[in-house]
Amino acid sequence: MPLTADRAKPAVPFGGTYRLIDFVMSNLVNSGMRRIAVLTQYKSHSLDRHISLTWRMSTMLNQYVTTVPAQQRTGKQWFQGSADAIYQSMNLISDENPDYVVVFGADNIYRMDVEQMLDAHIESGLPVTVAGIRVPRWQGNQFGIIDATADAKIARFLEKPADPPGLLDSPEECYASMGNYIFTTKDFVEALVLDAQDDSSRHDMGGNIIPSFVANGLAGVYDFTRNEMPGATEKDRSYWRDVGTIDAYHEAHMDLVSVNPEFNLYNRKWPIWTNQAQSPGAKFVLRGTAEDSIVSAGCIISGGDVDRSVLSPDCMIHKWSKVEEAILLSGCHIGEGAVIRRAILDKNVRVASRVEIGVNHDHDRARGFFVSPSGITVVPKNTVVNEEEEGVSH
Repeated sequence: MPLTADRAKPAVPFGGTYRLIDFVMSNLVNSGMRRIAVLTQYKSHSLDRHISLTWRMSTMLNQYVTTVPAQQRTGKQWFQGSADAIYQSMNLISDENPDYVVVFGADNIYRMDVEQMLDAHIESGLPVTVAGIRVPRWQGNQFGIIDATADAKIARFLEKPADPPGLLDSPEECYASMGNYIFTTKDFVEALVLDAQDDSSRHDMGGNIIPSFVANGLAGVYDFTRNEMPGATEKDRSYWRDVGTIDAYHEAHMDLVSVNPEFNLYNRKWPIWTNQAQSPGAKFVLRGTAEDSIVSAGCIISGGDVDRSVLSPDCMIHKWSKVEEAILLSGCHIGEGAVIRRAILDKNVRVASRVEIGVNHDHDRARGFFVSPSGITVVPKNTVVNEEEEGVSH
């Protein structure tokens, strides 16, 4: 929130031209996995629309991407959790009758060859494999942590532990769960059925299904650092970012814009696919500038200065204005002499001349804008920030 006030999180725009879901979709498709169901529920219209317009596969080759809304197939309730969402959509599995089911979250930023993880899962002979990323132990209290044995079996699954267990080969690191799982189908279906019958369960993949396998010694971990990514640089190899907060979302954008980015969007050997805006190229006039920034198609920098920022399509930056460490979603207009600093502007925000956003946080809060713990101001979609009285309208 507030970027999810009107859209599901996987539909939140990212990196100028993408949606968050495009990253996991690209990983699956680039890995040759092209029978994909997207289970949706919360405010899913923009997500459904993006999937239908962007992710079209060859039906002649029996490939597809389909959105599956909550349908109350098993009773008069909507999805009660991520595991229940799959249980209520069990017909998708039974209709295809696959040997393995890949269950990935749709809101993280990373590149991954999923086929390599599948090969590791098959080789292990275990019913489930969980992708784990190495993080410093001091950060372990922010994640679900995997305590693994020497043979890569999961001994314990710990939710945000105060004292995370270190890795055997690197005591100051620990495995954080990436929320990505591969199951052998028979075992997965049995676990879903048992979980559905448990009234005390939260019906959550990470909170219930995975711990049930761990308790019986039947879960393995896949070390994400083993994943060999074509075209990866030393800097962005094994990059993974959970953008579950406004601060993390902003930081992930800042990872994109440096000369040697933490995450390289320009890797042609493992592209991130999306439906690009049909707009002319970005234009710079009246000595408008952009440094260390991503400027999307349709943008016009007319005498303004943009620094360490990401501009989505069709933004207009007028003369004498300054945009610094900001994320502008599609259709934003910044008036003459305005200042936008460490802020996120949702779609179609119009900022009048000489208005400042992100400069005085008390002033931002008084306008009704959200300010994150690290000081990122978020302006909601379609907001007009007026000039002299600096009022706000929608």
